[in-house]
Amino acid sequence: MARLKEPHSEIEQYVIDKVKEKRMERGFSQKELAFQLNVSIGFIGDVENPKYRAKYNLNHINELAKIFECSPREFLPEIPV
Repeated sequence: MARLKEPHSEIEQYVIDKVKEKRMERGFSQKELAFQLNVSIGFIGDVENPKYRAKYNLNHINELAKIFECSPREFLPEIPV
């Protein structure tokens, strides 16, 4: 029986978790973050839901750094995963 592939790689999940952590710290809803990031309302929910393959790209990470007033590096691990 073939094993189902995870929708996100380890690095993708790390970025998703970091963005969600910052979103929660700021008290932003998924809808508020979607508005600021200029993506559809459902996009953030799809990214944060492990059932979907949606993920952030480098342009998103750059814009998220502006929104959260931090370095894009804050969304990446110190060492490779």
